Formats: sequence, C-alpha cells, structure tokens
Amino acid sequence: MKSFFRMSYPYILWIAIFIVAPMFMILLYAVTRSGNDTLTFTFTLDNFARFFSDPDFIRVLLNSLRIALFTTIFCLLIGYPAALLIANLSDRAQTMMLMLLTLPMWINMLLKTYAWRGILLSTDFGSEFKVFIGMVYDFLPFMIIQIHTAIAKLDPNLLVAAYDLGANKWKSFLKVTLPLSVPGIISGITLVFLPAVSSFVIPKMLGGGDYVLIGNLIEIYFQQTGDWNFGSAISLIMALIIILAMWATKKLDRSAQED
Repeated sequence: MKSFFRMSYPYILWIAIFIVAPMFMILLYAVTRSGNDTLTFTFTLDNFARFFSDPDFIRVLLNSLRIALFTTIFCLLIGYPAALLIANLSDRAQTMMLMLLTLPMWINMLLKTYAWRGILLSTDFGSEFKVFIGMVYDFLPFMIIQIHTAIAKLDPNLLVAAYDLGANKWKSFLKVTLPLSVPGIISGITLVFLPAVSSFVIPKMLGGGDYVLIGNLIEIYFQQTGDWNFGSAISLIMALIIILAMWATKKLDRSAQED
C-alpha cells in the first residue's frame, strides 16, 4: 500500500507547484495592498469593497453570468435533440458523427475565433450577439457529447418495457429517456457554463473591445494596469462563483441519481 502511495508523490508535487501555490498567491494579493514587499504585508478587504461598490464592475459580472446562462440554455436546446438523434443511429454512423463533431475541437480555439471574426466582420450584428455566436460554436460540442454519452448508456429494454405498458414514443421519452439522461445534461451544463462565464478570448476578439466580461476585466488589471491586487480579488470572486456553480450542479446530479 505504501509503495502505491509513493507513486502519487510526483502528482502531489505537481499539484502543489502549479495549483496550490498560484491559488495561494492570488489569495495573498487579493487581501493585501499594492506596494507590499516580501517581508511586510498590509492586509485589507478594500479590493473586494472596491469591486462591489462600483456599479460598472457589478454590471460586468452580471453580463458575464447572463451571457454564460444564455449560451448554456441555447447549447442545451440544440445539443439535446442532436445528441438524441446521434444516439439513435447505427454504431458506425454514431462513430462518424461524433468524429465530425469533435474534429473542430482539435483546432486551437484562437484560430477558430479568428475565423469567426472574419465571418462576422462584415455583418451588422451587435458585439454581444457576435460573442454569443462564438461561445455557442465553441462550447456546443461539450454539451452534445455529454448528453449523447448518457443516452447511449441507456438500456433499450427500458423503452421496450415502456411500449409494452402502453406508452407512446413521446411518453417513453418523458418518462424514461429524459429522466435517465439528466446526469448527462448536468455534466453538459457544467462544461458549458463554467468556461463561458470566465471566457476572455472570445469577447476580446469578437466583441471588438466594446464588450467586456469578467475574464477581460481580470486580464486588463493583470496585464495592462498592473494592479495585481485588484485583479486577484476579481479572480477570487470569479473562482468562488465557479465553485458555487460546481457545488450546485453536483447537488443536482446527486439528486437526479437518487430519484
């Protein structure tokens, strides 16, 4: 048993260096004033008070949550029928469709966003709608794959039993397929909402600088203004929101499995 535990030492070291240490530095910067040296720290909550007392920052946060929510809902409305359609195909056709679906994911997101920037450049769409299109395009495959995986695992005998009990296709879907695919829906929501709410490349490139989300705000205060303390506070607020969203989706997933 001890020998197996020793095999985890490199992973523990990797986590400590690349996850724990950066998060500790973000927390330290968020609760201290700018200009501190390495020996003396002045702890404060002014960075958080600054964020929540400024209506512009609150507006950016609400806009980030809103567009992430709309992106998630739209991906679900498109993704569930698409996943259901793919799951009802033959095994060979399913493999082909999933390969075509994941093929764009092999391309760097920056290149795909550049392509959409060229496509949308000559249109009259607003900045928010352009960002919405880019997010749906990038995150839709995650929704489809998660839901398809859940549907593909369903025992077909359950649908046969539902038909034998007098249920039609619509009732069989509502009573059997939809409830049993809820874990896939929740996983898809998680994989779409969390990156959408913190995205900064898509709004920056497709929004033309006119549409700022919380991810862009963090980038601005880290790279442009050099205010790492305030940028760390915003990052910590965003991290807490993501943790709460993950906790809520995990609780929904557990409730769905218990039902």
